[in-house]
Amino acid sequence: MSGACGSLRERLEAKENAASDFNQFRIRWLRCLMTLTINQNQIANARRFGSSKSLTGTEAAVDPVIIIGGGPAGIRAAQELSRADRNSILFNAERWQPYNRVKLTPLLSGDVQLGQVQQPVQFPGPGEVSLYSDNSIIDIDRAAKMVTTKHGRRWSYSKLIIATGSRAYVPPIPGADIPGVYTFRNFDDVEQLVARSVSSRRCVVVGGGLLGLEAARGMSDRGIETWVVEHEAHLMARQLDTRGGELLASAVERMGLHILTGTRVAKFLGETRLERVELASQPAAIDCDTAIICTGIRPNMELARDVGLAVGRGIKVGPTLQTSDPNIYAVGECAEFDGHIYGLVGPGYDQAIAAAQHIAGDKTKYLGSVPATKLKIVSTDVFSMGDVEQLEQRADVTTLSYENKDAGTYRRLVLKRGRLVGAIALGDWTELNRLQETIKSHGLVYSWQLRRFRSTGLVWPKSEPKSVKDWPRAATVCNCTGVTRGQIGDSIALGAQSLDEVKRDTGASTVCGSCKIHISELLDAPAPREPIKASQTIAVLSALAALTALLTLLLPIVPTASDIELRNFADLLYLDSFTKQVTGFTLLALSVLAAILSLRKRIKILGIWDFSSWRVFHSIVGVLALVALFAHTGFRLGSNLNMWLMLTFLGLAVAGAIAGLATAFEHRVFNSPQTAAGLRSASFWLHLVSFWPLPLLLAVHILTVYFY
Repeated sequence: MSGACGSLRERLEAKENAASDFNQFRIRWLRCLMTLTINQNQIANARRFGSSKSLTGTEAAVDPVIIIGGGPAGIRAAQELSRADRNSILFNAERWQPYNRVKLTPLLSGDVQLGQVQQPVQFPGPGEVSLYSDNSIIDIDRAAKMVTTKHGRRWSYSKLIIATGSRAYVPPIPGADIPGVYTFRNFDDVEQLVARSVSSRRCVVVGGGLLGLEAARGMSDRGIETWVVEHEAHLMARQLDTRGGELLASAVERMGLHILTGTRVAKFLGETRLERVELASQPAAIDCDTAIICTGIRPNMELARDVGLAVGRGIKVGPTLQTSDPNIYAVGECAEFDGHIYGLVGPGYDQAIAAAQHIAGDKTKYLGSVPATKLKIVSTDVFSMGDVEQLEQRADVTTLSYENKDAGTYRRLVLKRGRLVGAIALGDWTELNRLQETIKSHGLVYSWQLRRFRSTGLVWPKSEPKSVKDWPRAATVCNCTGVTRGQIGDSIALGAQSLDEVKRDTGASTVCGSCKIHISELLDAPAPREPIKASQTIAVLSALAALTALLTLLLPIVPTASDIELRNFADLLYLDSFTKQVTGFTLLALSVLAAILSLRKRIKILGIWDFSSWRVFHSIVGVLALVALFAHTGFRLGSNLNMWLMLTFLGLAVAGAIAGLATAFEHRVFNSPQTAAGLRSASFWLHLVSFWPLPLLLAVHILTVYFY
């Protein structure tokens, strides 16, 4: 027995060693691939942006602005300086080419590839930008206005922008240094987690905030059993209230994740690697092989502090984004303005723009940002903006809530002395842009608007959406990056003529792309017309339905035998009583199923699949119903009541086929979406009108058949 146990142990250890070797191979492969990409991009940047000038020495750069940090805020500052005809040098401490941090989660889950995560490093000019990756700054000589890189080289600057961002906060939990415990903040973290996911079976994510849920989704999508442990009473405690957190937890659990709230991790346990997580309450422990700590961030302000700049929770800045040294600015997650540190991309962009404009001579001041979170977390739309923290414990605000369980929506308004200062939502809300503007301006909300919200969930009356050209300058067009209508308009005024150029200048539409239709409208360029999902399948089924209906009208009646001795299959199909009942009730069942499918948007239990899948299924049912109709009638139109019933069936099929063909080919046949929409609407109403007589005619037909 001991020999068998020893053999089993050896096999298990060999298996684990093989998995470890494979993980290390994946890490080395990813590093080699990204290093090759970095070198290629740096060569391209040197040619395009003039970094070859800087390679010959600092004397070649004329009054450069040095930017420390290659994250979103640093890249945006370089773009704005380039637009203002100021040369800059961008030092990126990470060994990776600048990348889109918002896409780290889909990279972890496997939804995107490496190339899709990299940030396009393009600058509008005429100012030149030189980019150096894997090149951190280790010292600042404020008196000489020089910085020193980790390689020992010194560079002079006219102005300096610190955009060093933040790092993951690891609380003092015993065992946090055990192999198998990770953080989730940057590309290095994702690289390690992707490699770890090959052999991981159960993962515990510590922290139920935004980053924690994103990390949990990424690991769960890779087939790993995933638990989320949050010490607060509900998920996303900084962005949602108690009810919102409960609804989000229910949605997350439906996706297969396990949620524990109101408890904390007391210890990570394991001798040579992580084996379990000990909790401060029941259940006492969770066996696992992987843990991800997502308990917040801390600003990277050590460099600023060490050279004598004023710091608090972050690097302290004023309305011009200048630090205590007027030649040094700080922007993004490392900056503290008026006691606030914004951990979102949008405020970082606002600060980068304000700092670059001040360096270029503009006297515009930064007055702060209103934090806004609008994103999809594990397939659930979440919106949070303004002053929404700890609402249950506060007496200085009043709130109103609206919930529609059937639609899966929850909304809450936060008011202070009659003015809107915050809002929370789960599910879609068509008023989000207007809400953002009202919250930013602390606009008044009147009593009749509050009554409307209580009963309908809407603050303002329903109206046709205005053109994006009519939106105010401060209206947010790209919620992912916080880019406003005014910023996109400025980019167009400065020469941007295409969607790609606007993306390059502003960063809009570089994440999910849902705002490209608004950008195209501002460019006076029609948005690219793309086919609907499964358009080819719908087109084939619709054409088949139309052809079958047409043949029913044109083909001759299938003949039956004139003599009983010559009876054939047609006689069995169309004259035998039992066969007629089978085909008839099959046709009835398919008709009822098609009618139920039309209620897909209104019956919650039918909320599985996406709409295009239901549309394909509906088309398949329609074609099968026509086949059953042929089997039941043999292309006989009949007379009187039977004729009207047949014509109703055929009209229903033709109208549905027209709607399907118009939907499938609208992107290539019709001159405008309005034309296609008009044809779809007309065929829909014909489809609907054809259906209404059908239940009555079917009922009378069945009664007459069995009565006689």
